[in-house]
Amino acid sequence: MRALSSWRSTWILPSGRRTARAQAQGAFIITPSRAAAPPRAGCFARRSHRIPPILPRPRGKTLDVVTLRAVSTGLAEGQAPLKVVWAKEGALLPQGEALDARFEGRLRQALKEAGLKAGESLLLYTEEGPVLLFGRGEDDRESGGRLAQALQRLAFPEALVEPLEDAYALAEGLLLGAYRFDRLKTKREEKALTLLLPGVSEALLERARRVAEGVYLARDLVNEPPNLLTPEALAERALELRALGVEVEVLDEKAIAELGMGAFLAVAQGSENPPRFIRLRYAPEGAKARLDLVGKGLTFDSGGYSLKPTESMATMKSDMAGAAAVLGAFKAAALLGLPVELRGYIAACENLVSGRAYRVGDVLKTLSGKTVEVMNTDAEGRLTLADALAYAEREGAERILELSTLTGAAVVALGEEVAALFATEPSWGERVREAAEKAGEKVWPMPLEKAYREKLKSPVADLKNVGDRYGGAIAAALFLAEFVQVPLVHLDIAGPAFARKAHALGPEGGTGFGVRTILKVAEAL
Repeated sequence: MRALSSWRSTWILPSGRRTARAQAQGAFIITPSRAAAPPRAGCFARRSHRIPPILPRPRGKTLDVVTLRAVSTGLAEGQAPLKVVWAKEGALLPQGEALDARFEGRLRQALKEAGLKAGESLLLYTEEGPVLLFGRGEDDRESGGRLAQALQRLAFPEALVEPLEDAYALAEGLLLGAYRFDRLKTKREEKALTLLLPGVSEALLERARRVAEGVYLARDLVNEPPNLLTPEALAERALELRALGVEVEVLDEKAIAELGMGAFLAVAQGSENPPRFIRLRYAPEGAKARLDLVGKGLTFDSGGYSLKPTESMATMKSDMAGAAAVLGAFKAAALLGLPVELRGYIAACENLVSGRAYRVGDVLKTLSGKTVEVMNTDAEGRLTLADALAYAEREGAERILELSTLTGAAVVALGEEVAALFATEPSWGERVREAAEKAGEKVWPMPLEKAYREKLKSPVADLKNVGDRYGGAIAAALFLAEFVQVPLVHLDIAGPAFARKAHALGPEGGTGFGVRTILKVAEAL
């Protein structure tokens, strides 16, 4: 493979032409032969594609929906159209107590009568102006998110918010809770909100903003409808990261075939929208360590011939949430200037039904050389990831963190708020678990039970892509582990990647789960 140090941002098209967007970005064309590929798998014939028109650049609501500002004055002395006072179990915090002393205890009396619970609020009008009593929960990040949502429902353009002990969690929660995605609506509410935070540093607020920008990107990508966020469109969004110094290379289906990614191409071949393989590298001068990231990039999954029912297909635009988390983490890492080298790999495609779609019973040759018998075309993500993981190892990965919305079994086991963590090396798994805990993202270690490897035995190939109905999340993790030798952590984020209803840190839709964990992992290396 060509040395990564020679990377430039690249856009490769089967027709040898640049798209208008790519040309405007200064991307250039390379031919697949320059990929220095291993022998081609020879499993698939190439087909020509009509290149769809370039779509308008997708955008959700950016951070201008809420602005955080540090101020030196406290709650009692500060001036703002609204003051926010925290309350928990009938008690006020110190700055709230100082303000209440000026009101001769009327805040505490109102709190006693209202009996506020976490997330509930009471708006009071005093001689010094409006005061909002707000119920604080156990988690300061979630409390901040719920407060931001409550303030967005009010008409105040600015509020002075009483500080909490964990000032960073509060700031991050305020930013994440304020997110909304409404760019496709004909009527949008353009109401900005400024929040003043006493006693916090500008550096702390700037870090929270940069992390939130990465999460916002991941959420925007997941929330885009699949007719707009095709594999090519996802690749274009990745190319935008070059403005931050991230090196990006995009391979088309011919280059993918010459690499020998037979499993990835098999999943992609049923769609008119061609696949794209995306490589990213963030390498600041003096980087102290390296972390390789792999994200599942199914921009839509119908299940293929193992067709999903309509209700299961309704959220399958989110089947690229792993890729979105990787891209969001790259953006935030570049904005933060993390002193860690990141490399990322995304196999982006759609899994659709057509006369060209792959079938149950097909045998595919993967990039690793191993063969896989397809027993369920709806177990497609692990096929694309098999080639992406093998590619990452070829590129010299020392350790890999992979994120994917991989199995419904993980959701059955852990619900919709907790990701399943599988690790081929316990110490690497524990480092990721600790990072997720610090980031405020919920993961739970799961066993990589080797006895279940028997479920993946095939009479005609090296292995099958599914086992039986039991232990499905474990079998999927064992399948991925077949394609790498270096330490691997697989995060099955099928539950927490997409919220079916509004929650403390955001609305219904993509959550950006994994971005904050990746950043904490990178910082701890």
